[in-house]
Amino acid sequence: MSFLHADNIENLLPQTQCTKCGYPGCRQYAEAIANGSANYNQCPPGGRQGIIKLAKYLNKPIIPLNPINGNEKSRFCAVIQEKKCIGCTLCIQSCPVDAIIGAAKHMHTIFSKLCTGCDLCIKKCPVNCIFMIEVTPGRTGWDAWSQKQADNARKRYYFRKKRIFREKKENYEKLKKVTIQFKKNNREDQKYLIESAMKRIEALKNKKN
Repeated sequence: MSFLHADNIENLLPQTQCTKCGYPGCRQYAEAIANGSANYNQCPPGGRQGIIKLAKYLNKPIIPLNPINGNEKSRFCAVIQEKKCIGCTLCIQSCPVDAIIGAAKHMHTIFSKLCTGCDLCIKKCPVNCIFMIEVTPGRTGWDAWSQKQADNARKRYYFRKKRIFREKKENYEKLKKVTIQFKKNNREDQKYLIESAMKRIEALKNKKN
């Protein structure tokens, strides 16, 4: 598989990161198309126009969208019913482009301009306080999603991945320090207990003598 080939295919995808294609993200789907393990008609957000773009690049015929992956429709945006929100943060963790802000046990809010309409947050919400509203009635596929929006969504997606990697690394380093300190303290405690026991034994010996 040529990474340049995969890069070019990725550039033709809408970057909603919705996973409807059957892959974790647009990049993984692009790589699957590039290596021949996935067809180029599995992206509902891209719709027919997306298939035309991919077919032209791949020099292949235009084929219908695979209904298994979903139907082409206008773009939707997620909205949180804030009064019902319990602040569980599950939607924040599931949003691939960091379009949701909030904190544990505090109300969450979705930035509509950043939302890609992937609806992944709905599946995670335990109190069903998230719903989707149509924002591009009558416009589907690339008519409902611009290249600039796609580029911005991809930037946020990769920024989020880097942030999560950095946070995991920082948490690992913190845990490592805590573990080292715990082991050190544990060795010192064991040393203290052994020394105390030896002193008691020595005291008993002296008392007998």
